[in-house]
Amino acid sequence: MLYVLYALLAGAASAFAFQPVGLWPLLLVAFALLCEFLCRSKSMGSALLIGWAFGLGQFVIGLNWIATAFTFQSNMPAWLGWVAVLLLSLYLAVYPALAAGLAWRFGREDRAVLVIVLGGAWAITEWLRGGMFTGFPWNPAAAALASTPLIRTTPLIGSYGLSGLAVMLGGAIWLEYHRKWLPLVVIVGATILLCVLPSSSVPADPLAVVDVRVIQPNIGQEDKWRPGFGEEAARRLAMLSGPPSAEPRLLLWPEAAVTEPLDDARTDEHQTFADFQRTRAASLLGPNDRLLTGGIAIASKDGVHVDGAANSVFALAPGGKVLGRYDKAHLVPYGEYLPMRPLLSAIGLSRLAPGDLDFTSGPGPRTIDIGGEWGKIGFELCYEIIFSGHVVDEKHRPAFIFNPSNDAWFGRWGPPQHLAQARLRAAEEGLPVLRSTPTGISAVIDARGQVVKSLPWRTAGVIDAVLPPAANSPPPFARFGNVIPLLLGLALIVGGIVLGRRRR
Repeated sequence: MLYVLYALLAGAASAFAFQPVGLWPLLLVAFALLCEFLCRSKSMGSALLIGWAFGLGQFVIGLNWIATAFTFQSNMPAWLGWVAVLLLSLYLAVYPALAAGLAWRFGREDRAVLVIVLGGAWAITEWLRGGMFTGFPWNPAAAALASTPLIRTTPLIGSYGLSGLAVMLGGAIWLEYHRKWLPLVVIVGATILLCVLPSSSVPADPLAVVDVRVIQPNIGQEDKWRPGFGEEAARRLAMLSGPPSAEPRLLLWPEAAVTEPLDDARTDEHQTFADFQRTRAASLLGPNDRLLTGGIAIASKDGVHVDGAANSVFALAPGGKVLGRYDKAHLVPYGEYLPMRPLLSAIGLSRLAPGDLDFTSGPGPRTIDIGGEWGKIGFELCYEIIFSGHVVDEKHRPAFIFNPSNDAWFGRWGPPQHLAQARLRAAEEGLPVLRSTPTGISAVIDARGQVVKSLPWRTAGVIDAVLPPAANSPPPFARFGNVIPLLLGLALIVGGIVLGRRRR
């Protein structure tokens, strides 16, 4: 049981490898320690418990921002937030446990095999974590390495592949400690090769100069839905957007920047009010400008009753004309809808975001052509950007991805972690990602996953930038998706098993 405690502490320490602390070598050291604990384990049960404790420590510390979300909902006590973090972590830790158990089963007698199988199993179990029960792939191991040169591997092997590679690099440290030089040379050599292999070509200069302005109004969650604050929010957005310009501009506003409906299928009175909101927002546009803004769309079959609402992004032209609308597909449980609402609402639980009306989900990734100099744009709303391999309409590849978000209720740790995962998506897809959030961190990310410009957390301001170019051709991951890391993970597991049997 002592090694279970050590694993818990190692997992907790590894959480500081992620943003905002960013001590990424801690992750590799933690994986090296995990290998040692597994090697010393005497049974499958203890190996599973060690992997589970490691994951529990990492998730409880790394997901502390979830507890902050509960402080914005007066109907529920703040301490319940930490209960939610613990319960979620107890579940998420199952996936590292599975990887650890598999590694121990086939590698308990051979250190090199243990490292190989653990790396492959980690990649596959992270993929499972991203899909099971609606999925929650927050903070894959790869996210801790988004600011390192290792992000160059993601266009080839994806984020889950990089996570498996991180485990093996940690294992290489452990093997070096035990004087196992050949596996160390192979793992490090393969990593260097993956980093230098050309996965896609990105032109040095954009093919066309397209000016974008990302708006960060610094509107906190405590004010966003406060009655009467809409006028102040509109004033801040207008001031930061600036006067209409003769030169074409693309204005980017955050998720739900306009809290009143921008589309309402109810009576004429409601429709007129929605028209007014769109027209007011579009009054900031010059003749060749476009505005992408988060907003709400109300659905009604009979024109009287509300049948549903969508968390949306509206593409607006001068005069308030709607050029297209994207409805968020991957909704946040307890944030945008309350699961099992009749049961949970009866015992006093509610959504963390204000309102009793659950959002309805859209059809998934969509590309909208807004014309002019802007062309095709992909959309991912808020935490949709964390789902590797599910952010682009493959049949209609966009020029860039717009990722408006509301990170104002994510605490201090959530926003920089969110940004790191957006960087992974940019590198995987070979597409720039533009993020606009009310309180930060807003950013312009190029197609290599590098942050071109950003605004600090809790700061009002704008980012004026030239739209970075997309890759000349889609990188391998953009073409084949998570088939690549899954096959790689499977190959590592099978290869490790075969190697172990041959040695025996």
